[in-house]
Amino acid sequence: MGWWWAAIRKYAVFRGRARRREYWYFVLFTSLFLAVAAFAIGLCGAAAGADDSTSEGLFDLLALPLLLPYLAVKVRRLHDSGKSGWWLLLSFIPLIGALVLLIFYCEDSQSGMNKYGPNPKEPLATAASLPVTSS
Repeated sequence: MGWWWAAIRKYAVFRGRARRREYWYFVLFTSLFLAVAAFAIGLCGAAAGADDSTSEGLFDLLALPLLLPYLAVKVRRLHDSGKSGWWLLLSFIPLIGALVLLIFYCEDSQSGMNKYGPNPKEPLATAASLPVTSS
């Protein structure tokens, strides 16, 4: 659950890199949360006799705040494998775009520093690459 919170804390950060673990845990816990929310809303809506549009509107209100962090972690995941966030536009191509992005999300991190920042898997290398300043 810590990786989910890490992605939420970087709510709208589209720069930097996200490890596979951060991305996949965010996707897992967000999907579980939304599935439980949809079930609960459907159950409560059926018990209260509410129509489907009310239930869908309530679900949308729960899912909407997660949209921006979801996009941000996707972009940071692409950065981690050395790709631009613009590759996310592939998702508009039905089926093939989603498959290509899935492959990109499963790729290992680019080792060392890339143009998006230091490798998050190498914390010692990250600390060593920071400039030392004296006061």
